Amino acid sequence: SAAALLAGVGTFLFCSVDDFVLAGLARLIIGGAVAVAFVGLLKLAAHWFAPRQYALAAGMALFLGVIGAILAGVPLRLGIDLFGWRAVMAVSGGLTVLVGIAIWLWVRDDPGELGYRSYTPVVDHAAQVPARGILSGLTEILRQRNPWLLFIVPGSIAGAITTFAGLWGVPYLVTLYGLEQKSAAALCSLMLVAWAFGGPVFGMLSDRSRRRRRPYLIGCGVVTLGWGLLVLNPGLPLWILVADLVVIGFFSGAMVIGFAYIKESVAPDLAGTATGFCNAGVMLGATVLQPVVGVILDANWSGRLEDGVRIYDSAAYQAAFLVMLLWVALATVLMAL
Repeated sequence: SAAALLAGVGTFLFCSVDDFVLAGLARLIIGGAVAVAFVGLLKLAAHWFAPRQYALAAGMALFLGVIGAILAGVPLRLGIDLFGWRAVMAVSGGLTVLVGIAIWLWVRDDPGELGYRSYTPVVDHAAQVPARGILSGLTEILRQRNPWLLFIVPGSIAGAITTFAGLWGVPYLVTLYGLEQKSAAALCSLMLVAWAFGGPVFGMLSDRSRRRRRPYLIGCGVVTLGWGLLVLNPGLPLWILVADLVVIGFFSGAMVIGFAYIKESVAPDLAGTATGFCNAGVMLGATVLQPVVGVILDANWSGRLEDGVRIYDSAAYQAAFLVMLLWVALATVLMAL
């Protein structure tokens, strides 16, 4: 609740100021606040859903999150064209505040607060054992192997798809495949839609089979093959390109299994800390890959400009995207461990 309200305040600040430093501060507030959403949702899911449904709940969360990202593309741009970016951001901030109020009024930490049976009974730490401190809990997690592996692996999967579909995919498809801007953007959106649907499917399969490692490993392996086909074979026939991007997107949904996997790899009272650690790995992927790909593109730029914008050739994109491929391949190896 507090995070949603803070994100709304940050959004209001961002759309109302003209100073660059204050705008940057507002973005910092928004980013720090919304980081709570996914981790808090997974913590709630551990109390409200049976363990056999946990990965599916994580998949549904990913589905809704990606739908939000898609709405932040073309629909948001249309709204900005009609009403201006400040008005659109103000409405976004208002909706976020309403979400925070709704969470405070209706959402409860545990079913026991409403008289229902809890899947994770609340522990009375005062009557039993002292609660762990934040640093103590994090230290305990960092001593184990699985959390480290489950921190690194999803960063590659999420980082690669967000780097491509969210940033470099459109200019790549326009330059190398001759697609129009709108068609390239639609194809990147299709990739994200496939990712959105892949999350619940892989979560459900993992829950039903009661296995985590095998479906996660299969997902990583197929994603590696998909990126290998794209990166190492520029100039694919259009139908193969479209199919490959959809396959990459769908099988990238396997990353949601990691949240259930890491929760089950640590003590029950560390579930929230563990899922937060895993989520930090997810965000690390895009944080690292997007600028790294940009640096490599600049280093391999041929000097071509169009309307003052740098245009990169096939060799530059291949060199830059090779980093994504290598990290995903590394993730597959780590998942096997």
